[in-house]
Amino acid sequence: MTLKTLPLSEDGTRLSYREAGEGAPLVLIHGVGMQSAAWAPQFPALSRRCRVLALDMPGHGGSSPLAVDAELPDFVAWLDRALGALGLGLVSLAGHSMGALIAGGYAVTHSEKVARVALLNGVFRRSPEARAAVEARAAELHAGDVDIAAPLLRWFGEDRGHLTARESVAGWLAEVSPRGYATAYGAFSRGDDIYADRFAAIRCPLLALTGDQDPNSTPAMARAMADAAPEGRALVIEGHRHMVNLTAPDRVSQALIDWMETPSTVEVTS
Repeated sequence: MTLKTLPLSEDGTRLSYREAGEGAPLVLIHGVGMQSAAWAPQFPALSRRCRVLALDMPGHGGSSPLAVDAELPDFVAWLDRALGALGLGLVSLAGHSMGALIAGGYAVTHSEKVARVALLNGVFRRSPEARAAVEARAAELHAGDVDIAAPLLRWFGEDRGHLTARESVAGWLAEVSPRGYATAYGAFSRGDDIYADRFAAIRCPLLALTGDQDPNSTPAMARAMADAAPEGRALVIEGHRHMVNLTAPDRVSQALIDWMETPSTVEVTS
């Protein structure tokens, strides 16, 4: 897994990403506050089968930030620029949390470029109460109030059985740019229904995966996403919460391998 940097424009905007393997491209997008290293548990199994590229989201890791008022469509447009700069054609696309919102939006708006899409711990049509809570957290971040303990509690609960994963996540949260974190979280807080009514336009196999104990990216949301897409399938992993790819890495890796083996009807176009 090699860390690389690529210019996205002449003004110095850059993309940071990790890459391993050869073959058909699989692009991974992490969630808010994380970085491409969060996909490390999946790299060994996936890179034996394909070319894996885990991108640092704007304002995270080594990638340049977007404007502070960026919304989810701006992140989707960023992904299109990134894939173009990488010279990728048809891709398989997997995202976690905010990355799932970006991946889902991209599959809706650029269906001809996506062979299959996997949405891990994604959000979909929050309730008014849930939306108010996440928008309040976004406002706190924009005001400079960064609290690492609160997301750790939401993502891991009181369970102390995943200390290594919790410590890694705490480290990434401590390292992330406050501006990049606040910008992405703001877009995340307002992005759960932007593309929701257009999931029927996703032509490729869709996997919606979450943990049964995730209170925000719920099993009901995963099933709703799967039901909304013509080739959707939901998978709920029991006993896990929001950081399921870190707390149940082998099960998630196998789920992604099975998803990668699902035939796609989307063809490469010149």
